[in-house]
Amino acid sequence: MDSAAPGPSFALTDEQAELQRVVRQFARERVAPRAEAFNARAELPLDLVGEMGQMGLFGLPFPEEVGGSGGTYLDLCLALEEIGRVDQSLGITLEAAVGLGAMPIYRFGSDEQRERWLPPLARGEQLAGFGLTEPGGGSDAGALRTRARWDGDAWVIDGSKQFITNVGTDVSAFVTVAAVTADDPREITNFVVPTGTPGYVVGQGYRKVGWHASDTRDLAFSDCGVPADHQLGEQGRGLANFLSILSEGRIAIAALAVGLIQGCVDECVRYAQEREAFGKPIGAHQAVAFKIADMEAAAQLARNQYRYACWLLATGQRFTREAAIAKLHATEQAVAAAREACQVFGGYGFTTEYAVGRFYQDAKILEIGEGTSEVQRMLIARDLGLPR
Repeated sequence: MDSAAPGPSFALTDEQAELQRVVRQFARERVAPRAEAFNARAELPLDLVGEMGQMGLFGLPFPEEVGGSGGTYLDLCLALEEIGRVDQSLGITLEAAVGLGAMPIYRFGSDEQRERWLPPLARGEQLAGFGLTEPGGGSDAGALRTRARWDGDAWVIDGSKQFITNVGTDVSAFVTVAAVTADDPREITNFVVPTGTPGYVVGQGYRKVGWHASDTRDLAFSDCGVPADHQLGEQGRGLANFLSILSEGRIAIAALAVGLIQGCVDECVRYAQEREAFGKPIGAHQAVAFKIADMEAAAQLARNQYRYACWLLATGQRFTREAAIAKLHATEQAVAAAREACQVFGGYGFTTEYAVGRFYQDAKILEIGEGTSEVQRMLIARDLGLPR
């Protein structure tokens, strides 16, 4: 009888454990002390982005021959969890730069396009955006109004996008854009639109509930022309290609959410040991201790799920359902953990003087970005064979 194929192991390799240690130290020593200042100013700390680039974080899942670090998607998720443990804004900057900005070039670009655009992204010297979401679309990702027409020697794009990350910084190089390229609205093709292209206008940004220090903009395209070699991937395959990018990205968002939950545990354990009420530390009261214990349980379970999805991805197996489960569970638990962490801190939790206040601001978007909780449930239901 043939032995069963080996199952997943959640044990980290020595190299992964070292990566985790290095990123955790960077997050605690370089990011955490400045996180609230950048949050208050709604300013992305580009110097820290540069340091992350020098550490090789932006190139983690890409091979060395294209300027990457030669790691895996799990390596990226480990880094996201550690950064997100102290600052979600910087965490989503890394996640969007790698998973949404650079990954479409790596997955669907030609050899020439990879050579041209991927190395500076993998080194963290440039950032790129992912232009799918539109004002009238939301969760209906295929309902695109942005159009691209061939005009003899160039593709000319007209339309708009919203809630796009990393397109308005001093190091933003381009955005990849999904646009309808035929009378049939189902024919969608992707394009690379460099920053500064005539007809491409980057908006001023949003007043957001959370993720204050990340860069989020709306985009407009008016007679915006790009040459033929800026078409990314096969014509008509744009939506399918972008949706596959989102499937991978859901694992990364789950890792970011786990970072938030673990950050809540870190802050609450420290505070519950120091803060006293009724003659003893508040952590000695079961009402507080049980809240923190539930947060730790949530973090452990969500971490196991995203690592399982990473294992499926790495071994070439279907991972769509598991990625949706990872994102759904981790993000909803992150919202619950942030709420309970603020309760542990009492009035102080309603300020951003403490990290739990920022976590409370940042948590909700995790249930929305890269596919809402409702979309994740829809994907899970469809994968179970339930009727559409």
